[in-house]
This record gives sequence, C-alpha cells and structure tokens, in this order.
Amino acid sequence: MAKAAPISPLAPKTTPEIPPIDGVRFAAGAAGVRYKGRTDVMLALLDEGTRVAGVFTKSKCPSAPVDWCRARVEGGKARALLVNSGNANAFTGKTGKDAVKLSAKLAAAATGAPERQIFLASTGVIGEPLDASKFEAVLPKLAQKASADGWLDAARAIMTTDTYPKLSTRVALIDGVEVRIAGFAKGAGMIAPDMATMLAFVFTDAAIGADALQTLLSRSVRGSFNAITVDSDTSTSDTLLLFATGAAAARGAPDIEKANDRRLDAFRAALDEVLLDLAHQVVRDGEGARKFVEIVVEGAENDRAAKRVALSIANSPLVKTAIAGEDANWGRVVMAVGKAGEQADRDRLAIWFGGVRVAHRGLRDNGYDEAAVSEIMKRDEIALRVDLGIGLGSAKVWTCDLTKEYVAINGDYRS
Repeated sequence: MAKAAPISPLAPKTTPEIPPIDGVRFAAGAAGVRYKGRTDVMLALLDEGTRVAGVFTKSKCPSAPVDWCRARVEGGKARALLVNSGNANAFTGKTGKDAVKLSAKLAAAATGAPERQIFLASTGVIGEPLDASKFEAVLPKLAQKASADGWLDAARAIMTTDTYPKLSTRVALIDGVEVRIAGFAKGAGMIAPDMATMLAFVFTDAAIGADALQTLLSRSVRGSFNAITVDSDTSTSDTLLLFATGAAAARGAPDIEKANDRRLDAFRAALDEVLLDLAHQVVRDGEGARKFVEIVVEGAENDRAAKRVALSIANSPLVKTAIAGEDANWGRVVMAVGKAGEQADRDRLAIWFGGVRVAHRGLRDNGYDEAAVSEIMKRDEIALRVDLGIGLGSAKVWTCDLTKEYVAINGDYRS
C-alpha cells in the first residue's frame, strides 16, 4: 500500500464540522478494491422523494459510471449513491458496463432502492477492470450502519492522491425557512474540469424540482469547478451530483419547480459558495502544490475570450514552474496570452503580480521593483492580473504551481 503523502501546505487549517442534513445518511468501509484494509467505498442513503441533478465530464472517453449516471439523472430521482476509490472503471469495455450493473444490483439489494435510482462513481487507476463482486459483502453492513454524521468518513473514502478530505457547508433561507447545503469532493491531479472536478457530491434538504436543480447546478459550475486547473488534464470520471432531499418541506419550506424563482436567490448564492469552496480546496491540494494562484484577465474582447486567455496562463507549464521557483517571469505570461488564440495587442498589454505592475504597453514597467515583486512571489497565495486593453470581457480562474513533486507523484502512481 502506498505511503500517505504529507498534508498539502495549502490545506485549510481546520476541517468544517458538517451538521446533519435531513434525508441523507452515510457509511464508509473497506472493500479491498485496490488495497487491503483501506477504506475505499462509501454509501449514501437518500430518503424517498430525493431529487437529483448532475454534470459530467465532456471527455470523449468517459468511464462506465459516468455513462450510467448520465442515463439515470434524466429521471430526476435518487435513493442511493455508491462511490469507490482505487479503480476508475474507465476504459474497461463490456467488463466495465457489467461492473456498474452488478454494483447497482448489489446496492439495490442492500438498500431496497430501485436500481434506476442508484448513482455510481469510481475514481482511481484507468484501464483496470473493477471487480464489483467485492461490494457484496460490505454493502449490507454499510446500509445498516449509515448515519447522518458520517460526512468525514465518506469524504475520506473517496480520496486517491488527495492529502486531506474536502468538505464545505452553508445555510440559506428559502421563503424564510432555513435550509442546509453541504458537500464533499476529491481531486488533486488530472484536474482541468470540463464540467466539475473528478468527483463531488453536494446535498441539501431544500425542496427543489429536478429541472430547477439541474439549471442551478449547470450555472454554478461555470465560476467554480469549470474555473480551476491543476495540470490541464480533464478526467474520464468527472462527476458532480447535487441531491435535494426535500426534507425542509416539513418545516414549511416551499417546493420550488422553477430555477428563476426569486425565493431561490439566497440558496443560489449559498450553492455557489459551497461549490467554489470545494473547487478551491481541490486546487490547494494539487499534487505537489506549494502556491495557490488566482488569475484575473480583464479588457478582453468578451468574457469567453477572457476565460480562454486565463486558462492559457493557468495551464502553461512555464508559467507554473516560474511561480514554483518564485520568479515573476512576466515574459512567460506574455507568451501564454499570445498563444491563447484570442484577440490581443502586445502594445496594450499590462501585467500585475500581487498588485505590482511589472509590464505595461508592451514593455517592462518603468517603475518595476524586482525586490518588491520577489517578496510577493514568496507568498503561499499569489494574484496575477492581466489587462488586454481591448474590450470589456473578464474572467477569473484558479490554479497552483508545478513542482518536482508533481512529477514524482505521477511517476510512481501505479507502482
């Protein structure tokens, strides 16, 4: 079994305590998916009437669990969630399809839930068959011991190269009634989401229809999970599911069916905060990361162009290694802007590191103070801002540096 990595220096100082959310219970256990004795499977039980929404990887080589969930999220209802780590069940052909069918069958037998309302996710090594029969002995035990306070164990069970569990929670008012939102995520490498992160699961006791829930989720990922990158690689397994148990209706919360209902304004903001918090935690746990980097691009032709330029900077190995070396090498930022394929003008470009302008109008800034910028580059958190000077488009993304440890982690990943 691989030795656990030290906790990322960028990790939050405390782990949030997640209060129970009516209608959902968790349990975690060891099924021996890849390593014996390791907690590698979690089960969430959801009360009848729970609605579900999901967004998934846009990879053309999706995992078998992604295909399974895509087909079932259209039904809008969920009763259970089964997740394993250690094996992604991706690029496994008919064997992978058979594995998800058996997983759902075993989960249905253990929970009493219909197979069509069971959701599945897997994370780990790609290309190795998943022996789903290993779930048979553990699932009945998990179903019996599931509890409302099992959040932390559930978050730990889905970790792979993560160095800490990632959880977040908020409260909001819907028509004067308090509702709760909480979730957990995993991800540290193969992170350049084209929908969400590798795996993320969010739960609320709000009573919101499946269509409205889907609209809220699809909008919220744009500025959170779809605005982060660790290494420019989009996973085959990216899955983000949002479950609404509706239990708050018993306390007087209205059942809302339209996403544009003004009564959802506070809920929408709270959901955005949870997803952004989880997305940031993924970046902070980037494999080998030592710097958390915010990149803001302004003055672009439009917001889409700004986003593309920002991601070009965030995904550049040269920019990321310069940050790792604490070098404010703005020339590499210029390079990344120029290669993005969006409208740009060298002689209008301006670049800031941590609030200090280092380049302006195609030249090094006349007031450039290398000593001041060097101090900024020593920080754990660095802000990089670029103004293209040609329009009103803007975007914000987050990334981390690229260190020797990233190479070491991924060079040893299957050993």
